Amino acid sequence: MTTVALLPAGSVSDEAAKLFFSDDSVQWEHHRMISDVFLSTVNNISNYSVIPIENTIDGSVSLHLDWLVHEVNLPIQAEWVYPSIQNLIGRRSELLNEYGQIDYSRVKKVISHPVAMSQCLQYIREYFPHAETEHVSSTAESVKIVADRPGEGIVAIGTKTASVNNKLDILAESITDHNNNYTRFFLVGDKPYTARENSNMKTSILVTLPEDYAGALHQVLSAFAWRRINLSRIESRPTKKKLGSYYFYIEIKYSLEEFLLQSALQEVEAIGCQVRVLGCYPSYKYEHLL
Repeated sequence: MTTVALLPAGSVSDEAAKLFFSDDSVQWEHHRMISDVFLSTVNNISNYSVIPIENTIDGSVSLHLDWLVHEVNLPIQAEWVYPSIQNLIGRRSELLNEYGQIDYSRVKKVISHPVAMSQCLQYIREYFPHAETEHVSSTAESVKIVADRPGEGIVAIGTKTASVNNKLDILAESITDHNNNYTRFFLVGDKPYTARENSNMKTSILVTLPEDYAGALHQVLSAFAWRRINLSRIESRPTKKKLGSYYFYIEIKYSLEEFLLQSALQEVEAIGCQVRVLGCYPSYKYEHLL
C-alpha cells in the first residue's frame, strides 16, 4: 500500500490528492504543517508528499519551493492541477438577524490559510471591512477552529469537504476573486510514480550563476532558445547565502532523456553555472484525472 503525506483532511490538498490517487490503494498521513508533510517522506514514514506549489491568483507558494530547494532532497515525481474552490464557512444560526437573513456585521474574525485568504481578498474587503483577519496553517484547520469556538463570531474560508467534516454551514459558495482559480501540486518522493500513463513530461532545474560572469543569465536562456526548448516557468529566489545572491528555478517542457535538453544543460554548465535537477516527471491536467 502507498502511504501519502499531505495537509489536513478537508484541505484543498486533501481533495486534490484523493482525486489524483482515486484508483490506488492509499494510506493517508495528514499533517498540520507543511514541514511535517515533507519530513514524513524524508524520514521514510510515507512514500510521497503532496505539496501545493503554485496558484492561479497568488502565484508561487514560496515557502514550499524553498523547502524543496533548501531543506530536503526529494525528487519531483508528478504534477497536476486542481480547482481551488473556496467557500465561506460558519454557523448560519449565529449570524441571522431578526428577518432571518445572514448579517455579516456580526462577524468579528475571518480565518484561513494565507494563500486561500489572498485568493478571496475582494470578497473580504467588500463584506468584512470591519472584521479582523487571521492566518492559520491550512484551510481545514480554520474550519475546525470555527467548529471548536461557537458563539465567537468567527467564520472560515475553506472547502465544502471541511464544512461537512465539521458539521458547519456553507454561508457563501465560491468566493474566490476569479472563477479560473487552480492550484498546482507536486508529488515528491524517492519512488518513481508510474501508476498513470502520460506523454507530457517536464523537467525542473535550479541554476546558480557564476558571480563574475556578465550576461550569464542571457547565456543560460540562449542555450534553450536556439534549440527551441520551451521554458514554462522561470523564477528567481534568494540562495540564502548572502544578500543579492539568487538561484533561478526553471521548468522545461522536455524530458530529461531528450538529447537536446541534455546538450543544453551541458552548455549551461560549461559557462560555469551550477545545475541541480529537481525532477523529471509527468504533468497532468485536471481533465486527465476525472
